[in-house]
Amino acid sequence: MLAKDIIQRVREIQIRTGRQVADVLAGQYVSVFKGRGVEFDEVRPYVPGDEIRMIDWKVTARMGAPYIKRFVEERQLTLMLMADISASQDFGSSKRSKREAAAELCALLAFSATRNDDKVGLTLFHGEIEQYIPARKGQKHSLRVVREVLTHESTVAGNNGRPKKQRRLRWLPFGKRRSWWRTGRQSTNIAGAMEFLLSVTHRKTVCFVVSDFFDDDYLRSMQMASRKHDVIAVLITDPRELEIPSVGLLNVLDPETGAMLQVDSGSSAARKHFRKQTQQRIKDLEQRFRSAKIDFIHIDASGSVVDPLAQFFRMRERRHGR
Repeated sequence: MLAKDIIQRVREIQIRTGRQVADVLAGQYVSVFKGRGVEFDEVRPYVPGDEIRMIDWKVTARMGAPYIKRFVEERQLTLMLMADISASQDFGSSKRSKREAAAELCALLAFSATRNDDKVGLTLFHGEIEQYIPARKGQKHSLRVVREVLTHESTVAGNNGRPKKQRRLRWLPFGKRRSWWRTGRQSTNIAGAMEFLLSVTHRKTVCFVVSDFFDDDYLRSMQMASRKHDVIAVLITDPRELEIPSVGLLNVLDPETGAMLQVDSGSSAARKHFRKQTQQRIKDLEQRFRSAKIDFIHIDASGSVVDPLAQFFRMRERRHGR
């Protein structure tokens, strides 16, 4: 992608999501995500009118006069966006890929955080950690986060030593062939990403894990991370991952393993079985995250990104208001 095209794409997302943050999400972000609460600041001499329960008895005994603890409210949040950029995220059957939907979601969250003077960080991962951007404040920093989610590419050297880039994934009619590059971001390792989060963050963060969750054995790691951080799982799917059109025989590529599967999409029984399995997978994911006390958001890459996020904010507001 040319630099001019990248700037234009990021600018379009900035304009669109900026309006949505102002018109739809204004106030919801602040009411849902609180700061770390109150933190100890200092002790000072007791003056009439101070609450007796705030007296620091150890200091009082040592100094021979009453002293109280003083606390300050810490409002600033740290938002960590953990975006899956494995090969399956490049898939898109409509106007945008799953990765482009992820970039728009990250923009909504980053600009909401910037509006509230919070810090935003980014971790891009696949089978490994691809890039880590420490949390900072400011509009320029948020734009960088969006740009990296949208355009960052891993490359791997080919037989001639030159780097080969990952191509966008499509459904292939049976009989047609296309070369697919095997890249360094083919698989997904969510557990490794969670371990990395715990290693680089020392204070509590609000962490959005944005992925299609084509991985195994990651729930335990997400549970461990949720004990320290506020972890939210965001599933992004494409309509063609949930239902196959009737177009005859298909060669379907698994982008994360490179395996090719032949599917008879002309069979109504096969389509029904596929639809049932994929819908059950989403239900199972939601149930497992709920059991682990991890919030869950499902986003359709072909639809609105702001509506599911606003719905999530309203749900959190109701829950905190109890």
